[in-house]
Amino acid sequence: MPTHKIDEQLSVSPQIKPEDLADIAQSGFRSIICNRPDGEGADQPTFEEIETAAGKFGIETHYLPIVAGKVRDEDAAEFGDLLKRLPKPVFAYCRTGTRSATLWSLSQAGSLSVADILARTKTAGYDMAGVVRRIVNGGRTPTETAEDARFDVVIVGGGAAGISVASSLLSRKPDLEIAIIDPADVHYYQPGWTMVGGGVFDAAHTAKTMGSLIPKGVHWIKSAVAAFEPKDDAVVLDGCRVVKYGRLVVCPGLKLDWHGVEGLVDTLGKNGVTSNYRYDLAPYTWQLVRETQTGRAVFTQPPMPIKCAGAPQKAMYLSADHWRKTAKLGNIDIQFMNAGGVLFGVKDYVPALMGYVKRYGIALNFFHNLVSIDGPAKRATFEVREADKEPRQVNIEFDMIHVTPPQCAPDFIRVSPLADAGGWVDVDQTTLRHKTHENIWALGDVMNAPNAKTAAAARKQAPVVAENLISDIKGHSATAQYDGYGSCPLTVERGKIVLAEFGYGGTLLPSFPRWLVDGTRPTRTAWLLKERVLPPVYWRAMLRGKEWMAKPEKVSAA
Repeated sequence: MPTHKIDEQLSVSPQIKPEDLADIAQSGFRSIICNRPDGEGADQPTFEEIETAAGKFGIETHYLPIVAGKVRDEDAAEFGDLLKRLPKPVFAYCRTGTRSATLWSLSQAGSLSVADILARTKTAGYDMAGVVRRIVNGGRTPTETAEDARFDVVIVGGGAAGISVASSLLSRKPDLEIAIIDPADVHYYQPGWTMVGGGVFDAAHTAKTMGSLIPKGVHWIKSAVAAFEPKDDAVVLDGCRVVKYGRLVVCPGLKLDWHGVEGLVDTLGKNGVTSNYRYDLAPYTWQLVRETQTGRAVFTQPPMPIKCAGAPQKAMYLSADHWRKTAKLGNIDIQFMNAGGVLFGVKDYVPALMGYVKRYGIALNFFHNLVSIDGPAKRATFEVREADKEPRQVNIEFDMIHVTPPQCAPDFIRVSPLADAGGWVDVDQTTLRHKTHENIWALGDVMNAPNAKTAAAARKQAPVVAENLISDIKGHSATAQYDGYGSCPLTVERGKIVLAEFGYGGTLLPSFPRWLVDGTRPTRTAWLLKERVLPPVYWRAMLRGKEWMAKPEKVSAA
């Protein structure tokens, strides 16, 4: 008898038999809801038989029969009422368990998020795609099921990737009807936050209003996406509005899981706990660096993938350089706690970085993953997982700690039909087209191509997606390919940067001749690029479809 747990209160199951009641009782269930009408199958026991068997074990039963494919709103409401008043935990069944899972999904729509409902039912083995609009609509059947809007191209996400690809599309085909879906009012130049935390940039200079950046002629739908319906070429928004598309581009970025570290949310921005991964906290990083005179400074890096894999180190090096220049470095114990096993994923850049690790006296701690933090006590707990050793936990005291939060795909992506088993949008890593749905592309941090998740990667990806999408409109196959390019300007000291540029497999992909910028060494030229050139290139070129040094590479003939 397969049992599928939805949550602590409810499990659902295919059809049960009277002889199963002993096991159900043994498992601790105190109530049963039958959602299958009597007589639906020739080999089906009646509800009365189940009720009689359940009575022998003191299990309460209730009959709420649902015709297959016809779960009414009032049925879901009644199911929800039963869950509230029946003794817990509850066991519900029908022919396969799908009707019971559907009833639960609709009954919880007013109290749980759409992503949470879809995640729990997906984990239990049930696909709720058929009722997603009703879930989005608070568990009720929408009064209108036609689309609210339709566009040639719909872009989910108004970050670096979304605005860049919209501009690149318009530069190729100005008559396209394009919509960007994003609820945010402000667009951030996130690569600048490292410099804010190092006292180089002012935070305000990394933010602009979203409305000022959306390309002219592109429709801005200021809403959050609740779900995707690729079989109907539709995106369902919060509030159950439906947007139809001819082609879809998915690039909402990733989710910073601040709650993934116990106690972190409660202490961020105080008690010496900071992070350059948040606009409002990067200035606090610089405040802490200036105020720290002695003690221990801890810098953390979670498991991959994360946005800009070098960012945790950048914060550390800039902080250490300030302490060196102010003659405080000898009084500060710097600890780098890395969940991974190497300093940087591309070996060519490691020698230069190790030179700075030694210069600053940084202690490297690999396989250390931050799991909890006690701000008032100034104590961080790490889980240590080393090869051929039992996992253990260690507590580290700190005076200041820079935390890089664990990161994952957004909830509405992870539970969608677009995601792979890991929750990322499943694309061909060369063309960036979805592997299953041919009118969908993805770029930026949310896709599953094995490249570095950086703004520089999105700068290269946007023209590839634009080129291939336009080619598809014309009835042709993909014409552009992405080589996995990503760039990570590693700020190793104020005034010098190791400019890491690489593609798939760690292949070095330098943008400049070695005599100008040797990316494997710290250079002043690379710093000038980061400080003075890249911000205006971002605002004035990348977001406006001017593909400077980002022209798409043509697909090579087989």
